[in-house]
Amino acid sequence: MRTPLLTSNGLIQLNAELDHLWRTERPAVTKKVTWAASLGDRSENADYQYNKKRLREIDRRVRYLRKTLENSTVVAYSPQQEGRVFFGAWVKVEDENGAVKSFQIVGYDEIFGKKDAISIDSPMARALLKKEEGDCAVVKTPVSTSQWKILKIWYTKT
Repeated sequence: MRTPLLTSNGLIQLNAELDHLWRTERPAVTKKVTWAASLGDRSENADYQYNKKRLREIDRRVRYLRKTLENSTVVAYSPQQEGRVFFGAWVKVEDENGAVKSFQIVGYDEIFGKKDAISIDSPMARALLKKEEGDCAVVKTPVSTSQWKILKIWYTKT
């Protein structure tokens, strides 16, 4: 089960995607479907079949985004969060081998297409929650257990 949380930036991005799909992409694909249907036999019309499939994909994504936006809670920055890891925090960590990583803890729907974001539901995020700079977090996954030291915590103030 996913935690239905979004950052302020995540809300903006999902709303922008929904707006683009609904106002730009869907009308363009609908025109293509109408044009392809006017050509006649739809059973062998590749343009019609492809665009009809694309229209279903757009509609499915629009329904998903609307439901997600309706059911999610936006968590805004609060000064009381400073110095500890909470939702929306940027964290810089180092493992036992000296590998350093930086990422932001965000909602599930915000991680796609980003290399510097992890879900609040991930083992790493769960292990880091409520920790402070200098603390060590033990991250348990089905494959292994590792220790990460928190080097820095900061927040985007929006």
